[in-house]
Amino acid sequence: MANIKQQKKRILTNEKRHAFVSSFKASVKTACKAVYAANDKETATVALNNANKKLDKAQAKGILHKNNVARQKSALAQHVNSL
Repeated sequence: MANIKQQKKRILTNEKRHAFVSSFKASVKTACKAVYAANDKETATVALNNANKKLDKAQAKGILHKNNVARQKSALAQHVNSL
């Protein structure tokens, strides 16, 4: 454990940030899995819109890199188009 007061504060904020980022990444993964789990094109399209919103938000918040988001969105769109 740190002895410096500011470092103790940084440890707490890092823990909060880690919890937020990990839960947000989990929700993004869940949204992406919903697209692949959809059986028909209509529900897959709705799930794709939801997943795209989550991915864009993750990019805006700095959780995911823009190229990673673009690659995931492209793969999801290809899957929905193949249905």
